[in-house]
Amino acid sequence: MRVLFVEDDVLLGQALVAGLRQLGHAADWFTNGNDADGALVAAPYDAMVLDLGLPGGDGLVWLRRWRDRGVKLPVLVLTARDGVDQRIAGLDSGADDYLLKPITIDELAARLRALLRRASGRAQPTWRHGHLEYEPATKLVRWKGLGVELTAKELALLEALMLEPQRVLSKSKLREKLYDWSEAEPEGNALEVHVHHLRRKIDPSVVRTVRGVGYALGGVEDAP
Repeated sequence: MRVLFVEDDVLLGQALVAGLRQLGHAADWFTNGNDADGALVAAPYDAMVLDLGLPGGDGLVWLRRWRDRGVKLPVLVLTARDGVDQRIAGLDSGADDYLLKPITIDELAARLRALLRRASGRAQPTWRHGHLEYEPATKLVRWKGLGVELTAKELALLEALMLEPQRVLSKSKLREKLYDWSEAEPEGNALEVHVHHLRRKIDPSVVRTVRGVGYALGGVEDAP
């Protein structure tokens, strides 16, 4: 998943964003709401982690503004404000989850996975599409019951396709899902290479090409 991380504590921001990237996620980090606001319209994020005590504007003010504007992105509030009234205010302002500092990267990642499951309507920890199975928590992929070894980018591509199994995703959107702004510009055919590897490692039917549009999860339920 691609995460928008809004946190003004430099040490905490560096540590948590590095941890998310090590787990295979794309993550962009900003220290204030104004920069985060600009990022929201520039990239297709799957979730946001939002601190409240931000310079130039409280996080809850920004959250209300985004919800009023129709932004439906799942938001996890991460803050040191531990009062019950403050937690209620955060949830009533549009937060989907509320987490108190300090936090480990493992719990943060688990909370984000839970947000993604709810947002995509997937209650089960294992995602299934025909013979294909994927466990976001363990990054385990199975095809017809047998494990498949994938690289981090191949896993990210498979997850993006499985999140929206009935949609055709453009090449530009898939690239934005796979690469955050900290990474070097990928080579022109990098996405096609990842698609080729998924087909080779899993099954030729796993990714469907829609010419002139992009890629979609294949009809693997019909595969022999």
